[in-house]
Amino acid sequence: MKHVLGAALLLGAALNASPAAAQSASTITQTVAGTRLNLSATGEVAQVPDVALVSAGVITRASTASSALQQAAERMARVRSALKAAGIADRDIQTSNLSLNPEYSFENNVQRLSGYSASNQLTVRFRDIANAGRILDVLVAQGANQISGPNLTVDHPEAALDQARSAAIANGRARAELYARSMGLRVVRIVSVAENGGGYAPPPPMPMMMARGERDSTKIDAGEQKLTVTLSMTFELQ
Repeated sequence: MKHVLGAALLLGAALNASPAAAQSASTITQTVAGTRLNLSATGEVAQVPDVALVSAGVITRASTASSALQQAAERMARVRSALKAAGIADRDIQTSNLSLNPEYSFENNVQRLSGYSASNQLTVRFRDIANAGRILDVLVAQGANQISGPNLTVDHPEAALDQARSAAIANGRARAELYARSMGLRVVRIVSVAENGGGYAPPPPMPMMMARGERDSTKIDAGEQKLTVTLSMTFELQ
């Protein structure tokens, strides 16, 4: 009877452990028979930016808060009209900042309220970089007195990033071949690939100087940006 009871207990323990055992069996662990090589590879593609982001706005000062806001609103209305006349779509014009602040002066070490300053800022997306500078000159003529930027970006970078991914794979494979030859081995296969990051680092925005000459106008040079993708790769060498 004791033998029967002991067998039953062992059978119950085996049945209770079977789900965990099944779960462990379902976990696939990829083994490397030869030498494991882990490396990082980067692919890079040059691209000409096709979008310029520029902040344009007005700052006004007046003795009362309502007057400062009213003046800012009137000048910004002219700026918006100029943007529309230049063909800038509504989706490319976004209010980025509205502020009203008191201003103080000191007389005989006494702080006195001297007036108010109002700021109204727009972020404008220029899809025609070549004409962006000319439009900014028009905005200044219509009352804009604060402009900063540009941030130059690539509007649809995925195609270029895919090229960078292919380049990263090729660079990683070439580096693995180099390591293998140095050790008297050969690359058998790629065991794993993981993308660590992809994108581009636009240059920091530079202050813009508005041209004052009769012939010269503000010019934005698109230049070139590097789009990169970095991969973590594992190879098997034998």
